[in-house]
Amino acid sequence: MRDFRNYDVWVDGVDFSVSVYEMTNEFPKKETYALCDQLQRASVSVPSNIAEGCSRRSANEFAHYLEISLGSCYEVETQLEIAVRLKYISKTQFSEAIEKVQSLEKRLTSLINTIRPVNY
Repeated sequence: MRDFRNYDVWVDGVDFSVSVYEMTNEFPKKETYALCDQLQRASVSVPSNIAEGCSRRSANEFAHYLEISLGSCYEVETQLEIAVRLKYISKTQFSEAIEKVQSLEKRLTSLINTIRPVNY
């Protein structure tokens, strides 16, 4: 069985999720159960699905969970775009967060392609 703690993308995903929680602490109270909650859940989903995928026996199942994690990254990107447009976060915060999430996306895509070739 794979140990998810050995994957740098999981470690960075956890760090990213923590940074999203810190960022959303500054959102208006009216967003607590709306955009704030969505952003937190999507960011937590990134490392959580990597971890869950590690428990699967087959490479295809592992890759499937990595794809779910990748989808959560794209959700986060969309939600960050909404947050910056609503001025809940600064353009600097947005740029830094986007850089981190896009790094996760690239690394997840690379891992998926290593585990399951594109011609699957």
